[in-house]
Amino acid sequence: MANPNEPYVEKTVIEQPATVRHEVGPAPRSSGGWWIAALVAIVAVAAMFFMMNGRTATESDVMAARESGRSEAIIDNAAAQAQAAAANASQASANAASSMADATRSAADSASSAAERTAEASRNAAASATDAATDAGDTAAPN
Repeated sequence: MANPNEPYVEKTVIEQPATVRHEVGPAPRSSGGWWIAALVAIVAVAAMFFMMNGRTATESDVMAARESGRSEAIIDNAAAQAQAAAANASQASANAASSMADATRSAADSASSAAERTAEASRNAAASATDAATDAGDTAAPN
């Protein structure tokens, strides 16, 4: 605390903004990027050279490739036809088995009907024979 007997003195402090200094000088010279770019360009030129001077296809190579493609297409077509034929044969076999089962069932039904008719005819014949024997016995007995 200030002493009340001392005279009043007012102090004013003025602050000025601080200045920042930037020193700009020439950029350091580095040629590493240029060396890398030159190396990439040389590799690209060499690759183009090898690609352009590669072996070109001769007429016999083209003919061999054409024949190979043709034979592969023929084999693929034959395989597809064989699969279709196998599917058709399987369907025909299933149809034949179904027809045979129907025919067997029909034959069994016909045989059963024929057996019933034969049994009925046998019963009728036995009844007729019995009647004939009875009639013959009646005519022979009155004597």
